[in-house]
Amino acid sequence: MFDTLSEKLEGVFKTLRGHGKLTEQNIKDSLKEVRRALLEADVNFKVVKQFVANVEAKASGQETLRSISPGEQVVKVVHDELIAVLGGQNAPISFRSTPGKLLVCGLQGSGKTTLCAKIALHYKKKNSRPLMVAADIYRPAAVKQLQVLGKQIDVPVFHVDKKPPQICEDAVEYARANNLHPVIFDTAGRLHIDTELMDELKNIRSKINPDEILLVADAMTGQDAVNVATQFNETLDLTGVALTKLDGDARGGAALSIRQVTGKPLKLVSVGEKLSDLEIFYPERMASRILGMGDIVSLVEKAQETIDVKEAEKLEKKLRKDTLTLEDFYQQLQQLKKMGSLESILRMIPGVSSAIRDVQIDESSMKRVEAIILSMTPDERSKPTILNGSRRARIAAGSGTSVQEVNRLLRQFEQMQKMIKQMRGGKFNKKMMPGLFPG
Repeated sequence: MFDTLSEKLEGVFKTLRGHGKLTEQNIKDSLKEVRRALLEADVNFKVVKQFVANVEAKASGQETLRSISPGEQVVKVVHDELIAVLGGQNAPISFRSTPGKLLVCGLQGSGKTTLCAKIALHYKKKNSRPLMVAADIYRPAAVKQLQVLGKQIDVPVFHVDKKPPQICEDAVEYARANNLHPVIFDTAGRLHIDTELMDELKNIRSKINPDEILLVADAMTGQDAVNVATQFNETLDLTGVALTKLDGDARGGAALSIRQVTGKPLKLVSVGEKLSDLEIFYPERMASRILGMGDIVSLVEKAQETIDVKEAEKLEKKLRKDTLTLEDFYQQLQQLKKMGSLESILRMIPGVSSAIRDVQIDESSMKRVEAIILSMTPDERSKPTILNGSRRARIAAGSGTSVQEVNRLLRQFEQMQKMIKQMRGGKFNKKMMPGLFPG
């Protein structure tokens, strides 16, 4: 996400860093490029105009600090202004009472039903007992889709053969009687905004009095997403917006326009196809990602959510005793997969995002490593030294890989063990690092 915009902004700052000092002229020249980059990213033109004016006023009024280059000063101003455009502060989902009620609405195809399951999983991880409500009775298989998703994450789905407003009202009573919280309502979408849809949503709102009315907007539709948000807000008075398919949007225009155009905060972003690929929206963290600064806070939070503390303690003991096995290595790969794609993890590390922009991350290589390890016997995983030629050939055949790939994995594992020994002995050599990654 934001790759195109990030790359263009990085080019602007690189040029600016080449100047010895900030002048009115080089600021104006740079901001012309920033303006062009934002417009090409499909950011609303009024938002771009105000953004550039604010940056120019702040950058021109700053005294150049000796310890900071002119380019870095402008980066700081742009970063602060991006945070402001994105909303300034995080706007969390909040519930006034129990059960909390979250009404999800939007056009057909925006990803409402899947987002409902992602939200439910998010709250389940926080030890809540969510309930999803299938109130879309018009789209074929919509109810079934929500039920299938509910089964995947072990969250109950409420549905009765009634009109949507009555389904929602009954669901609230069911949640209250069964101590379920929050209640997430999946409502019907349309291919375009129409009076019938809006009247039904207004009827549902009056019946259940939701704490949150969340519009689901498809980030890949750019300014159309902003227009849809404006129209829904005029009718329903939204409390916030959730952007889906942000991982597929290299421009980012919708994310950078919605708050300023509608006045409603972005609250959630969907960043992948897995049900765990949902993030709380933090303006400061998103601004840092756009400028290629990474997002180490979100990375740590992902790690805390997915890493098993007891398993981590066991691994630490093994590392201290130098008894790490291929089985341990496999378990760590499983923990890593829970955090998301390798590319998404790397992009959260400061300084790495720009470095891997033109690098193709081969996610399938991890699957091949898993297949190789799973084709080994427990004895072979714990004692790789017993893997002779015939065993390696058997493992290659069983995993659908080549003997060369098996040999490469074993060499990398051996190099990793050597590196761990050197780190424990205080003799870590950076030259060992390249051998850890597949060529």
